[in-house]
Amino acid sequence: MNDAALSLLGLARRARRLSLGFDSVCDSVRKGEARLVLTADDLSEGSLKKLLRHTEGCSTELMKLPYAIEELNAALGKAVGVISVNDSGFAKKIKLLLTGNGEE
Repeated sequence: MNDAALSLLGLARRARRLSLGFDSVCDSVRKGEARLVLTADDLSEGSLKKLLRHTEGCSTELMKLPYAIEELNAALGKAVGVISVNDSGFAKKIKLLLTGNGEE
């Protein structure tokens, strides 16, 4: 498990650089604020398909997290299955941590 990524997500939340929940994420994507969209490991197929429809045609990258909704709840203080990172610096570092290229 990559605790650094969860810690960074928590920091981004405190910095108000995340949108949490399906509707907030879709709004961020539509407004062009989202730099990276993350989904929980246990997000339902229906929710994922709906999210893909809403993000279709935009340049925002979508990544599946290796964390369940309960783990995200513990890190972020809210049970969500969809998160958008609305800051390019946070998005870049989180992506590096999740792909294994940013571990120190």
